[in-house]
Amino acid sequence: MKKSERAQIVQNRLESLYPVTTIPLDHKDTYTLLVSVLLSAQCTDKMVNRVTPSLWKLADNPFDMARKNVESIREIIKPCGLSPRKSKAIKELSSILVDEHGGKVPKSFEALERLPGVGHKTASVVMSQGFGHPAFPVDTHIHRLAQRWGLTNGRSVVQTETDLKNLFAESTWNKLHLQIIFYGREHCTARGCDGKVCGICAELFPNRKKAVLTKK
Repeated sequence: MKKSERAQIVQNRLESLYPVTTIPLDHKDTYTLLVSVLLSAQCTDKMVNRVTPSLWKLADNPFDMARKNVESIREIIKPCGLSPRKSKAIKELSSILVDEHGGKVPKSFEALERLPGVGHKTASVVMSQGFGHPAFPVDTHIHRLAQRWGLTNGRSVVQTETDLKNLFAESTWNKLHLQIIFYGREHCTARGCDGKVCGICAELFPNRKKAVLTKK
């Protein structure tokens, strides 16, 4: 089976399972989305959604957040992990948004990736889910699934992103990356499937005998 054929099977299966994709992080605008995505690093979306209501009570816009001290932010976001780094980044990026962008979240990868605590994956999520710009955010889970499904040989999320963009139409990227995340959480988890167990893995590689070891 060709890689393009595997990609089509994956897309058809995901579309049938998840015809509607809602953004898993609760937010009300691009600023609260940006902060939520930042908090989600090495943390579940469920935990982020549990923490952010208290954070928004403290400050739900960059003008107010920039005036808060780091410790007050950190105290709220501790359950998300990496709180010293994340709280500092939230305050600093809020100040930059106020000073350099009029309090608005910028609509470019370059400007977003210059913000403290915002890497390419976070910028891609904001561009995709916040602004509707075609992007294919790839986290370690999507990286792992893409390898299990034979869609990439990339040893990094950067290469995997490039390979997935080449396989799928640009118009599908924003929805597809969420569909892969949803499927991974329900059916192709790190512990629940080793490349042989879930429905998609079994369909794509029915004769696979060995587990797929992720190339980092």
